[in-house]
Amino acid sequence: MGGCQLFIVICIHYRVSFQKLVAPSLEHCSEIFASFRFQGIMPSSKQPNNFQILSLLQWPLSYLAICGRRSAWVRNWYVWTHIRDYFPIMILKTEDLSPERNYIMGVHPHGLLTFGAFCNFCTEATGFSKTFPGITPHLATLSWFFKVPLIRDYLMAKGVCSVSQPAINYLLSHGTGNLVGIVVGGVGEALQSVPNTTTLILQKRKGFVRTALQHGAHLVPTFTFGETEVFDQVLFQEGSRMYKCQNFFRRIFGFYFCVFYGQGFYQGSIGPLPYSRPIVTVVGEPLPLPQIEKPSQEMVDKYHTLYMDALSKLFNKHKTQYGCSDSQKLLFL
Repeated sequence: MGGCQLFIVICIHYRVSFQKLVAPSLEHCSEIFASFRFQGIMPSSKQPNNFQILSLLQWPLSYLAICGRRSAWVRNWYVWTHIRDYFPIMILKTEDLSPERNYIMGVHPHGLLTFGAFCNFCTEATGFSKTFPGITPHLATLSWFFKVPLIRDYLMAKGVCSVSQPAINYLLSHGTGNLVGIVVGGVGEALQSVPNTTTLILQKRKGFVRTALQHGAHLVPTFTFGETEVFDQVLFQEGSRMYKCQNFFRRIFGFYFCVFYGQGFYQGSIGPLPYSRPIVTVVGEPLPLPQIEKPSQEMVDKYHTLYMDALSKLFNKHKTQYGCSDSQKLLFL
């Protein structure tokens, strides 16, 4: 816990008067995004208050704080509301999800730290259970994390599961009302995460469609606007020494070591905190799939194409409302 104490000392040392801060609430999200259409740019990042800073810092550091299985208590921790309000983060429902079905939800884009998916599906800060009654959300992440005892228990307490095939099969075959979120682009998409980009690694990612067909689970497209806007990233040319280091790191740990930065503790400074810019996850209409124990490649390709079309339509319908230009399109790699 020494790391936590060090960050607390730093935060206290770099404290900022609350009266000088700007802290828009969720009710102001529509006003903030409405300004995008007239200005054509993302809003400047506000300086957070001290408690919001501590809330953000505890997210990657507090893996030692709790152990156990899925816990409604952990998902309802008050600290998550401070992370929600820091950006702010919200979820937008376009269609109801029936608790009589199971679902695989595609989470796009990955971003660097996936704040939108974390806050919306791993906590109750944005009211998921009230928005989708009867639905139990699970967010799948790297299996590597579940080999570390305390991290594993902390993640499971919030409803996070392994992205391994056995784990997903288990959730989709035990009752109904289960929703498994998969960040389809994976860690490779994190390297594409820079502001003003809408590039998704999806063209050849078809395993989630095959799994959905095998279980008869409906596919739910989602897109999180603002996810790639909260950090700047230093990109290295392919073949460069740093690029090779990133690939070496991925082979060892399963994910890329990205060099990124945001705002600092002082107004206008550069530092490790994300820019406080709005993040909105739009949950699309579920795509019904038949249950086929051994789907053919042609069947997988068919529903994969239908899913990409549904995702593109979802993005195009909401893009101008949430900060993208009318001419901006999704690029599938």
